Amino acid sequence: MIKLDLINEVVTKTGVTKTKAEMAVETVFESMKKSLAKGDRIELRGFGVFTVRPRKTGIGRNPRTGAEVSIPPGKAVRFKPGKELQSIE
Repeated sequence: MIKLDLINEVVTKTGVTKTKAEMAVETVFESMKKSLAKGDRIELRGFGVFTVRPRKTGIGRNPRTGAEVSIPPGKAVRFKPGKELQSIE
């Protein structure tokens, strides 16, 4: 599923115009990005939780040359699915 599929789903379920649906979906994604950038936790009941966690430094390897590459510390977004999402078959 891509963003366009989500927009079409909003149009189908609500009957709003495609432009308004696109604006709504884009607004949701932008607000999620801003919250995660601030380090906030996003909890969507029945779906899951998005958190930002620090990533440690490490040593990786270049697959072509086999040379070691230093991986700098950073932050990574983690997703933990909710109970309803885990029980999907």
